[in-house]
This record gives sequence, structure tokens and C-alpha cells, in this order.
Amino acid sequence: MIKKITSGAETRMKKTLDATGQQLATIRTGKATPTLVEKLKVDYYGTMTPLSQVASISAPEARLLVVQPWDKTAVPEVVKAIQTSDLGLNPQVEGQIIRIPIPPLSEERRKDLVKLIKKYGEEGKVALRNIRRDVNDELKKTEKSKEISEDQMHDGFDAVQKLVDDYSKQIDDVTSKREAEVLEI
Repeated sequence: MIKKITSGAETRMKKTLDATGQQLATIRTGKATPTLVEKLKVDYYGTMTPLSQVASISAPEARLLVVQPWDKTAVPEVVKAIQTSDLGLNPQVEGQIIRIPIPPLSEERRKDLVKLIKKYGEEGKVALRNIRRDVNDELKKTEKSKEISEDQMHDGFDAVQKLVDDYSKQIDDVTSKREAEVLEI
């Protein structure tokens, strides 16, 4: 019973770690990476669609992204989506190809991005603590209904806390790695 409860918790924690990593991937560093823009929403025939589903995105150089919409009528909408994003990018249109030069980050912008990274990391940890609370409540209910003993309940608490500690450390590792990338000149 405890194994089932803790394995469910671990699955949820793994998803939280993945979601935090995906959020961090959208933060701009000095290098061009397709993940920077692939989640931007484009108004494609009245439907808000992720850019990755409307165009191919590549990074042929360290400071350049190239976006090639599959439908040439979508070019203006793609440009609009990039310009209205909070990434501070200025796309240049050449026929059906959109080139996005990635300017180097100013020191002030780097510090803002580091704050954002820390915020995302903390949100991930809060999600882990919420999972721990839910699982601990479930363990208490299971113990109250006499399905497990009090010792088993405490063993479950310890197992869940160990999971939270492990995943918190992984979130710290991911965020500190991303901070280093942003601060790298």
C-alpha cells in the first residue's frame, strides 16, 4: 500500500521536475536555441497554435534562429507572435524565411533572467511540497482506516520526504545550470 502511494508521488514529482525544466528552457540565454520560441502561440487561422506546429525552427549559428513557416500566409502572424513575446527579439523577414538575430544580453537583463530562473525553481519546489502534503494526508487517512499501521505511516512520511529532498536537489541543479548559462558572456 505504501509502495503504491509513494510511487504515485514519485511520478507526480518527476512531472514537476520535467515541467520546471521546460519552463527554464524558454528563458533566453546568449545562445540561439529553438526551444526559445517553439512554444510561442501563433494565430493560425483563428486558432492559437504553438510555433513548432506552424513552422520549422533551426539555429544555424550561435546567435541566429531561422523560422520557416510551412504556410507562407502565416509569415505575418509568426512575426507578430515573436515581436509581441517578452523575449525582446526583432525578427527580419526575407521572403518566406524569418531570421531572428539573438542579441547579446545586457547585464541588467541577465540579472532579471536570473531572478526569473530562481522564481521558476521555487515554483517547482512549492509544487513538490504540495505533493508531499497530499501524500502525507493520504497516508494519514489510510492509517486512520486501519489499512496500515502507525509505523508504516511514519515510514511512508520518511520515504516521501526523501523523494522531496531528491527532487528539490535536482531542481536546484537544473536552475543553477541555467543560471550559469544566462550569466555566461
